[in-house]
Amino acid sequence: MSSARDDILLLVDGSSYLYRAYHALPDLRSPEGEPTGALHGMVAMLTKLREQYPSAHAACVFDAKGPTFRDEWYPEYKATRTAMPDDLARQIAPIHEVVRLLGWPVIEVPGIEADDVIGTLSCAASRRGQCVVISTGDKDLAQLVDERVSLINTMSNERLDVAGVMHKFGVAPGAIVDYLTLVGDAVDNVPGVEKVGPKTAAKWIAEHGSLDGVIAAADSIKGVAGENLRKALDWLPLGRRLVTVKSDCDLALPLPGWPDASAWQALTWREIDRAALLDFYTRKGFRTLKKALEEPAGLAARTFAAPTGAGAAQGGTDALLPDAAPPAPALETHYDTVLSQELFDAWLVRIHAADLVALDTETDSLDPMRARIVGLSFSVQPGEACYIPLTHSYPGAPDQLPLREVLDALRPWLEDAARAKLGQNVKYDAHVFANHGITVRGYVHDTLLQSYVLEAHKPHSLQSLAQRHLGREGLSYEDMCGKGAQQIPFAQVELTRAAQYSGEDSDMTLHVHRTLWPQLEAEPRLREIYERIEMPASATLLRIERTGVLIDSDLLARQSHALSVRMAALEQEAHGLAGQPFNLGSPKQIGEILFGKLGLPVRRKTASGAPSTDEEVLAELAADYPLPARLLEHRSLAKLKGTYTDKLPLMVNPSTGRLHTNYAQAVAVTGRLASNEPNLQNIPIRTAEGRRVREAFIAPPGHVILSADYSQIELRIMAHISGDPGLLHAFSEGLDVHRTTASEVFRVPMAEVSSEQRRYAKVINFGLIYGMGAFGLASNLGIEQKAARDYIDRYFARFAGVKRYMDETRLRAAEQGYVETLLGRRIYLPEIRGGSGPRRTAAERQAINAPMQGTAADLIKLAMIAVEAALEEAGRGIRMIMQVHDELVFEVPEAEVDWARTEVPRLMASVAELQVPLLAEVGVGANWDQAH
Repeated sequence: MSSARDDILLLVDGSSYLYRAYHALPDLRSPEGEPTGALHGMVAMLTKLREQYPSAHAACVFDAKGPTFRDEWYPEYKATRTAMPDDLARQIAPIHEVVRLLGWPVIEVPGIEADDVIGTLSCAASRRGQCVVISTGDKDLAQLVDERVSLINTMSNERLDVAGVMHKFGVAPGAIVDYLTLVGDAVDNVPGVEKVGPKTAAKWIAEHGSLDGVIAAADSIKGVAGENLRKALDWLPLGRRLVTVKSDCDLALPLPGWPDASAWQALTWREIDRAALLDFYTRKGFRTLKKALEEPAGLAARTFAAPTGAGAAQGGTDALLPDAAPPAPALETHYDTVLSQELFDAWLVRIHAADLVALDTETDSLDPMRARIVGLSFSVQPGEACYIPLTHSYPGAPDQLPLREVLDALRPWLEDAARAKLGQNVKYDAHVFANHGITVRGYVHDTLLQSYVLEAHKPHSLQSLAQRHLGREGLSYEDMCGKGAQQIPFAQVELTRAAQYSGEDSDMTLHVHRTLWPQLEAEPRLREIYERIEMPASATLLRIERTGVLIDSDLLARQSHALSVRMAALEQEAHGLAGQPFNLGSPKQIGEILFGKLGLPVRRKTASGAPSTDEEVLAELAADYPLPARLLEHRSLAKLKGTYTDKLPLMVNPSTGRLHTNYAQAVAVTGRLASNEPNLQNIPIRTAEGRRVREAFIAPPGHVILSADYSQIELRIMAHISGDPGLLHAFSEGLDVHRTTASEVFRVPMAEVSSEQRRYAKVINFGLIYGMGAFGLASNLGIEQKAARDYIDRYFARFAGVKRYMDETRLRAAEQGYVETLLGRRIYLPEIRGGSGPRRTAAERQAINAPMQGTAADLIKLAMIAVEAALEEAGRGIRMIMQVHDELVFEVPEAEVDWARTEVPRLMASVAELQVPLLAEVGVGANWDQAH
């Protein structure tokens, strides 16, 4: 640890971080089952903080129990706060214990809030000439900032000095109290001026100098905000008093002669009690911390690396570590801006000589099919990178190397599969290079996908990865280019700043890789998910996206017209039923008609207290009243028209004449792909109008569309996972599983199962694998809950293996905090141990379904990879053009249809061996609707 500075006082707002640590982390548990999530967060935050700010004096300040002087001033103070969650309350005492064991002086003063204790200590230290660093997430403390006092937020890496406060809030620290008085504080139930937000408050203070100036000018301030200000004038003095942090409290601390020098003894670091700390770590199940502390040179302040290997796989608390990077020495960085041929040649030699190179593109668009290169960055070791600007065009921009010459020089290395490359979201960069005629080969690693495999439930942006795993914070795109209407193209960013930004991208990508890859190497099943599924799937998706799909824009235009005609007719019918014209797109007017004029029953209310008119409410009402039914139909047609029939033709790429979606891999925690821009996975198929949209997805001349869809894939996976004899028998014998279920549940021979009974059984089969209970089943079938419960009881009596799977899965998920797919993908469920009742119940439902949905996602990715490899090996002209849920869609030359009909389903069925056969059903047609 760096030598402590005697001129710094480090103060931690412990009460602020308690809640933030609790809500930010999964529900970790000790070996005895006690919650430890907030405890983990506090230990990690305090350790990192002490490492970053080596001071001689410090304190961690907590709120004491009981009322404070503000409660006397205003009885409603903090009245709207919910009670502290039980799992957090149970961690308060151990948090205080471990904070003291780590050497921190702990302060809590009855009747005085932590903010006021910090304010008093801070101001006293500042008067003595000390510098003060306050670690908090509370904006109120910004009022304490001055030339000697600054704020830091360890969880977000935000640092606020005087200029930082001005930039963040739009007012100087000395005006923060005035600002907060106008804005109010919803957390503490301190009203401000109604409808006056941060921008208005900052504007008024800038115009009138202070809150007093604003009050003096109240009569001249126009509009609704001015009226609300005048209404609040009597309140504002008390509001200002409530938000002002006191700096002269009698702390009643053992600080003799405060603020004389002797007082600092009470704020001096204590010696770490290793034996007691070791015992604490043992009791709480902190295996990684305990192991590091037991090492001869191990300091508690340096033991927060993420776990790897068997320990992480066993589901202990260390398997879900907080989002805090292990303390690490500051990394010195050097980024070259390559403007000369000599420097470019030198970097080219380094790139060719390196075992692994991180590269990143800076472009002029986020659309991967249209983006062109503005510059390139490369890193061959952490801390070192180069940026090669190529098309920066702002006034005064220096001469840059020619784009084509640079790409031609890099082409042999880029297209050499033996040259190992690394990136963050390599699919995008590969698209960009392809736009310039370069097919990049040799991408062996992608930090986006490494993070996704290791911790799918967390953010995967490079910024978040660097903060979480390295403790590094870099420039953001908004820092470079601004936001909104004021945002500039990257080509107009000044070269020095562009080099810093892009150099960080490639440098931090390499640095993050060196942290994440050892963790994957230590987990064989996760490594297989990464290497066998995610990385090859990324390459396959790249080719699907670049191929795109052909659409019939004229047909979509005709569909749009037909929808418009039908919507106009529905609007007239709705006006007639309402007895007056109204806006069918206005929830307010709809509510006034339905619940005011017509007196329909209110089913639910919005957060503001108005009767809800959402789709679920309208669907309930539509069963008994005609107007809600018309509104529902109009709403669905409007969505179909706006999202697809009008929009899709506008999204056709003019260079290719085709539609190109983007498949995001690192979004759904289950491993499912997410189609966007446009979303081809959500085209409705339950209505005739929705199915017609698929008619516009067509094959070019001489080709047909072929659709291959896994049949009842999740039910087959359920049969395999649960081992239920009834389900295994039905699938192995090729029986109709829904008819089989109906026969068991309704106790009739299969030959006598009615269509209605089969429909019920289908809802039961799919509902139960999604964790549906009696209420959900009753709603779906339109029956009484008792009848639904009887059906479920009969189902579980006949399919006991399914019930056993569900019960065991709930228990296992609660024990380890995650479930796994058959191939080993982990799906974390943070709410299953720490959430409230409804959230925990939802997590239990997800625990039951996630292994099936996740396994299905793994299988369809393996199918994509296998089919594409077979097409390439056989030299076929068949092209994969879409992936939609459990379906693959192809463009097939007419001469190759027979091969595709046979081989595609065979390949899809062969990607895994289950106890029941996998089955892919195939359809062929001139368009997607016909094929499906």
